Amino acid sequence: MAVPLQTKYTLSPITNNIPRSHRPSLLRVRVTCSLTPAKKSHPNREKLVLEKRLVNPPPSNDPTLQSTWTHRLWVAAGCTTVFASFAKSIIGGFSSHLLLEPALAGYAGYILADLGSGLYHWAIDNYGDESTPLVGTQIEAARGHHKWPWIITRRQFANNSHALARGITFTVLPLVLACNDPVVHGFVSTFAFCILLCQQFHAWAHGSKSSLPPLVVAFQNMGLLLSRRQHVNHHRHQLTYMSYCIVSGVWNNVLDENKIFEALEKVLYVQFGVRPRSWSDPNSE
Repeated sequence: MAVPLQTKYTLSPITNNIPRSHRPSLLRVRVTCSLTPAKKSHPNREKLVLEKRLVNPPPSNDPTLQSTWTHRLWVAAGCTTVFASFAKSIIGGFSSHLLLEPALAGYAGYILADLGSGLYHWAIDNYGDESTPLVGTQIEAARGHHKWPWIITRRQFANNSHALARGITFTVLPLVLACNDPVVHGFVSTFAFCILLCQQFHAWAHGSKSSLPPLVVAFQNMGLLLSRRQHVNHHRHQLTYMSYCIVSGVWNNVLDENKIFEALEKVLYVQFGVRPRSWSDPNSE
């Protein structure tokens, strides 16, 4: 008869017998211990089961940070689709003598892309896991990003942007084929361009100014692209999960000051009983 084990045993640190000078080079591991009764000749003998998981960030040459040809093809497809929409806006605008309207629609697309990036960023930061259909890998990457924010600067461009490029291809291509309105394409092309590149804008917001192209730094200083100063609130431990928008960041103050995302989280919790990660998870470890 199996008897549940009530006594807790303390495991001594595994580094006690290792010289202190060698400890910094050791990989940190998280160890989970559980005791289960043995099933053979000694029913009172417990078997120690150790499950360990690496908690160190991936190295810079890790394959998960590298671009594959599939990634590059999706980015190429997304960019081609966006440029086709943009070309329809320009050509259609000149042929119909509409110049101001497509330009204003493009500006609206740029502004709303920042809001859209914030909504999507908030959703994958707070809900679902790696098994979630379609976006599970992005959710897993987002959680890793909050543990090691600087890793995003080591991801290659296509690796960082291919998922968004795939979504842009599937949504914008039908519009390119079915619609010729220059105003519609003025909005769509700018919105899609900003969404496709928002992860790159995000990566630049984690880089130092000395490591960024001068034009990117200039756009950040002008407020046209998300800057490191704007994005830092999102990763501060005491300001858990703020400033989700990652195109220009123009919506962040409005959303944070009015607690829009907090209100959405409460509504979802009341309606569906789902708690967001921002209520419990720290930003980084």
